[in-house]
Amino acid sequence: MREAWTGVAEAVGRRRSRRHVSPGSGRAAVVAELLWLGPLEIKLEYEGTLFTEWNVPETCFVLNKSSPTTELHCSSPGVHAVKPIVTGPDEEERYLFVESSHTCFLWYYTVRTWRIVVPMTKDDALKEIRGNQVTFQDCFIADCLILLTFPLLTIPEIPGYLPISSPRGSQLMASWDACVVASAVLVTDMETFQTTDSFKSWTRIRVPPDILSDDERRSVADVILSRDGIVFLINGVLYIKSFRGFIRLGRITNLADGGITGISSRKWCWVNYLFKAKGERSNFAAWTENEIYLGYIRLEFARLVTTTELKNILNLSVTATLTIGRVEYTGHPLEIAVFLNYCTICTVTKKIFLVIYNEDTKQWVSQDFTLDAPIDSVIMPHFTFSALPGLLLWNKHSIYYCYHNFTFTGILQTPAGHGNLSMLSNDSIIHEVLIDYYGDILVKMENNVIFFSKINTRDAVKLHLWTNNTTRAFIFLSTSGQTYFLYALDDGTIQIQDYPLHLEAQSIAFKTKDKCPYMAFHNNVARVFYFLDKGEALTLWTQIVYPENTGLYVIVESYGPKILEESHDISFEAAFGYCTKTLTLTFYQNVDYERIPDYFETQDNHTGLVMVQFRPSEYSKTCRMAQKVFQIAVGCDDKKFIAIKGFSKKGCHHHDFSYVIEKSYLRHQPSKNLRVRYIWEEYGCPLRLDFKEKFQPVVQLFDDNGYVKDVEANFIVWEIHGRDDYSFINSMAQSGCLHEAQTWKSMIELNKHLPLEEVWGPENYKPCFSYAIGKPGDLNQPYEIINSSNGNHIFWPMGHSGMYVFRVKILDPNYSFCNLTAVFAIETFGLIPSPSVYLVASFLFVLMLLFFTLLVLSYFRYMRIYRRYIFEPLHKPQRKHKKN
Repeated sequence: MREAWTGVAEAVGRRRSRRHVSPGSGRAAVVAELLWLGPLEIKLEYEGTLFTEWNVPETCFVLNKSSPTTELHCSSPGVHAVKPIVTGPDEEERYLFVESSHTCFLWYYTVRTWRIVVPMTKDDALKEIRGNQVTFQDCFIADCLILLTFPLLTIPEIPGYLPISSPRGSQLMASWDACVVASAVLVTDMETFQTTDSFKSWTRIRVPPDILSDDERRSVADVILSRDGIVFLINGVLYIKSFRGFIRLGRITNLADGGITGISSRKWCWVNYLFKAKGERSNFAAWTENEIYLGYIRLEFARLVTTTELKNILNLSVTATLTIGRVEYTGHPLEIAVFLNYCTICTVTKKIFLVIYNEDTKQWVSQDFTLDAPIDSVIMPHFTFSALPGLLLWNKHSIYYCYHNFTFTGILQTPAGHGNLSMLSNDSIIHEVLIDYYGDILVKMENNVIFFSKINTRDAVKLHLWTNNTTRAFIFLSTSGQTYFLYALDDGTIQIQDYPLHLEAQSIAFKTKDKCPYMAFHNNVARVFYFLDKGEALTLWTQIVYPENTGLYVIVESYGPKILEESHDISFEAAFGYCTKTLTLTFYQNVDYERIPDYFETQDNHTGLVMVQFRPSEYSKTCRMAQKVFQIAVGCDDKKFIAIKGFSKKGCHHHDFSYVIEKSYLRHQPSKNLRVRYIWEEYGCPLRLDFKEKFQPVVQLFDDNGYVKDVEANFIVWEIHGRDDYSFINSMAQSGCLHEAQTWKSMIELNKHLPLEEVWGPENYKPCFSYAIGKPGDLNQPYEIINSSNGNHIFWPMGHSGMYVFRVKILDPNYSFCNLTAVFAIETFGLIPSPSVYLVASFLFVLMLLFFTLLVLSYFRYMRIYRRYIFEPLHKPQRKHKKN
């Protein structure tokens, strides 16, 4: 068994640190790169039985030289060589870096564990802890990527279920969630393990005894951890293990029933991205020799393409043989790479070429990449975390690199002068290639020999031996971007061990005299995703510090649609033998969307996702960061919305009710009144106004972080149920129009085939402030466009109260890619106004005239009755009666 040892540096008393990584545990520990300001304490630990004593430099002393676990004290900064003396094969010595700088006096720490409370949302996983720059010579706390994780559950073990594993004697295979790397699955030749905390704890994944045969359970060829469960590839068939059980995937999920030759998933965490096309982004891919399938959440699959279709797309000969070799997700959040095997006489060699498919544009693009390979060769690809496409390809013995969009290619060379890594590792073959967000490349051979390289470099170095050649091991990334080993033990358990990659790489770099060509590489890119809307600009800076007379600079590269313009400003400073070059960039658009006939097409052509990266002009394996990569999405941010100031869905009693709108108040004059149901959840609380009050909406812009600003652009309003018994106080002439402005009446007349909400918007807006457009017309009409400064208000009819539900829409075509609308409701109330004095007097005069007329008519009628029935009978003479 090969012995293992390492060191960890700690402070004694109060000391300051330039970079600090927390100590590890178990068989390994981690050394910090320290600023020396006093006696230094380094913990040493050696595992094994062959240890004799420690060999340390004269400037240091060991508390107990013969103890495998002890402390090393050094009285001066520098590089300290420490070596254990053993009775067996000679051990390599490690070089521990302790730096001193008179300019780095402002930083210190008093505790070794930092706790940071960070708010988090479901689409916010990739964070970066950044140190503030103290001076121009790299004196700050090192940047650190953090992948935040939510509490996740592991699939529980069920009694009676049986192990599922890879074939006996095969190497470990693993998969993890790109955005939750603490959630991973490991397949051994005995068991399958799942974890949600980087294997600090785990459960065994087992399957029911009645679905797979014993041979099938021991034949896992590949595995993928997806959001729906754990997908296994067994004998050309996909199975998924989830909380719902263990099922076979096939035709019932629109997937091939057999013949599947490979599966792959995303390697890089891109939570945010701009996806213009309708639908979803895939999570993983599966393929046969002739078909490619894409998998989505909820176990939905779709066939992407066949080799017959690819021959037509790529204009290949129909008689040639074309098969799918490998499908791999690139560093771009929306692109998928397909490696194709092509041959006409398929006996000795084949050509491997590459096409890339964009899930958003649905386009296939053939790349400038071709490899001649033996007919039975198998290659494995891994794309780098970069803006321009870059990848590593490997077979059993060598690694082929393609950087900067396939313009920088070759085979990774070793100090021995060849690219065959097996020759430096006792003829072992490549087992695992790991690439992190900083561009570090780890190549682990099956016998656990490790080679180290960086993206954008041409060579690899062999690191110190870390563990024995018989232990089955796999290298993982932790949530902080650090590496750790996982060991599968013979007793069916697993064990983890932190791996101090940068310490080991620095120690080897000291021996090989490798040195980073620059002192510092800074930037203020605080996020990996930026949104740019119309009229917005993004200004960033990047800085490189390097020794005088070396002439370094920063290269800016972008990948994607040509929809952004850039402005550059470079400043230069030289002091104390160092040069500081700072590049300030502004990304922006210069497109006028006003008065163009094809508004929507032009808008679509100027939206998209642009990948950008900053990188130094020269680079080496000892440089900390290879490049800075981020996205600029130009288009509509779906988290952006508008609202009317003073309106809310809270603060009022919610109850749905109905009301009636008089038919004469409706725009299209229907034959009967309209009954409307008021929906509180949608309309919110209405604002009650006296109908003598005028109202001007104040539109405010919000995003997922809250209030952004008040909107100053033009907007329009309309009553969604068709009311038009309101108007605007400003006339077209008062608003400065030089010809007749657009109105709802004129726009409805021009677009009779469209619903009301679509007849007028930024796509057909024409201003009224130019003599060159439109006709003079009647400028005394109401001006129906509002903005924050034109003083235009809505006013109400004075004869009745009413309920109005308005929708507001941003009208300015240069304001946003989003169709920004909002709803607000107003209830008007008040007393009916008093009539005029003249009307009252006229009414009273008519009333009095009617009264006197009736009085006179009544008098004459009374006199007539009086004469007939009273006066005349009383004064008529009586007749004498005759006597008989």
